[in-house]
Amino acid sequence: MKTGPKHKFCRRLGSCVWGNPKCPSVKRPYSAGQHGSKRRSKLSTYAELLLEKQKLRAHYAIGEKGLRFLYLKAKAGTGATGDKLLRNLEMRLSSVVYRSGLAPTIFAAQQVVSHRHVLVDGKIVSRGGYRLKPGQVVSINSQRSPAIASIAKTTDIVPPPYLEIDSENCRVLVSREPLLEEIPANVEIMRVVEYYAR
Repeated sequence: MKTGPKHKFCRRLGSCVWGNPKCPSVKRPYSAGQHGSKRRSKLSTYAELLLEKQKLRAHYAIGEKGLRFLYLKAKAGTGATGDKLLRNLEMRLSSVVYRSGLAPTIFAAQQVVSHRHVLVDGKIVSRGGYRLKPGQVVSINSQRSPAIASIAKTTDIVPPPYLEIDSENCRVLVSREPLLEEIPANVEIMRVVEYYAR
């Protein structure tokens, strides 16, 4: 996963990858730096596909190897590859921690998970890429992490309908798989599939 200024990519896109109204791209929707141009040059087909793939990576804060692995997994079997890829990304543990409001950003969610503050069905899971299934319960280990639990209780994030939230106890139930229209990733997923299928 790329490190560094998180909103530099947003400025190049002209909009925030995560929908943050305080993102610098809101006031300055052009590339950063001395030579950042306010005029957008026409991109080649390859550049457009690459940009869409990079948007998806940034949205879920996932590395290239991880995204390629999920693409190959989604490609196998029946069903639309793009639909399965998005669902697999959305059902990752770090994504659910973020969507449910247990962490304020996807980056904070990854950190909370990797630092062993998150339980799945009562057991510590420290892999952000852990694939959750309907019926599983995600919670913050409030005894070990009271400060993180208190932050999670005061969140104002509105969770998607496939997650049932118990804010008081910092718990979230994955009630079902998400529908495609419920996934707020502003990405043309078929362009990502086309990029990897080249």
